Amino acid sequence: MRNNIKNIIVAIIVTASLISCEQERLDPVLTTAEGGGTLTEYIAYTIASTDPGGSNVNGRIVFWKDNLDRTLVQISLYNTIPGIKHPALMMDGPVGDDTATTLELDVVSGDSGELDANKFHIIADTEFYTSLPTMDVHLNILMSESDNTIIATGNLGINTEPVETN
Repeated sequence: MRNNIKNIIVAIIVTASLISCEQERLDPVLTTAEGGGTLTEYIAYTIASTDPGGSNVNGRIVFWKDNLDRTLVQISLYNTIPGIKHPALMMDGPVGDDTATTLELDVVSGDSGELDANKFHIIADTEFYTSLPTMDVHLNILMSESDNTIIATGNLGINTEPVETN
């Protein structure tokens, strides 16, 4: 009987402590921090197929300016080869002038047609975005990391007009 009374008293104390605690369910905060989370300035260029084997890889490269003045690069390609990673290189001069590599971007996944590691390749140089329209460069998309065949290319900067900008 004593054990039953002890158990009842323990149960009452536990129940009373749970009832006395406020268990308020908080709603998630769905807004972003002021000044963050929105990309509005961009320059987009076309990437056209060079079609060496009928692959017809094509798409766009978009340069975004973030609120820290960095440049975020986004590539979207169609008709990529599943299971293969396609290197993306910014080269000096217009298409056809295969000179030095200006910038090596992240590889493009053949499975998704987008950058493999992250949605954006980040360029920390705060002057890059504003200098892009005056750069003498083009973009090459290569067949694979072991095959340097150019499967898609596109002029950038002074070598062409952007297809879209704001």
